[in-house]
Amino acid sequence: MTTLPRLTRKDRWHERDTRFVRAAGQAVAVWAALILSSCRSLPVQPPIDLTSPGWNIREGQAVWRPQAGAEGVAGELLVATKPDGRSVVQFTKTPFPFIVAQRTAEGWQAQIIPRNKTYSGRGKPPARLLWLHLPEALSHGSALNGFRFTTNAAGGWRFERSATGESLEGYLEPRSRP
Repeated sequence: MTTLPRLTRKDRWHERDTRFVRAAGQAVAVWAALILSSCRSLPVQPPIDLTSPGWNIREGQAVWRPQAGAEGVAGELLVATKPDGRSVVQFTKTPFPFIVAQRTAEGWQAQIIPRNKTYSGRGKPPARLLWLHLPEALSHGSALNGFRFTTNAAGGWRFERSATGESLEGYLEPRSRP
């Protein structure tokens, strides 16, 4: 019977250090792979030319409440849609734009001007950005899951995100063409 040599304290420390270095190296390799393969952020979309043909533009007044029970912010609302799926929503608290949200077949973008924040992505926009879902609700007269869309007898409407109570309430009329 052969006996294995007894490991000294120094050998045990060396073995433990070697395992630690190997594990740390693997962790760094995985982290680097994730960073290098991640999606790069999308560039800011250029403004859309609403004077080009095919845009259905509606303007009016609206009150935005960021959450249930919050005080409302009144402003002017512009909603523009095109049959190819593009849309623009602009909420202006005179004299400055407050929110500008754009949606195309490839992606979406929302700018919150007072906070100097821009969010963008590909595909379907997240539910937390109510503004990007408004044109679809107005077009269909109904809302997607997680939202509620209602109209009233005076021609107004209310669009609300059920999870937070964030809402936009107002009325829109077609923009008169010169």
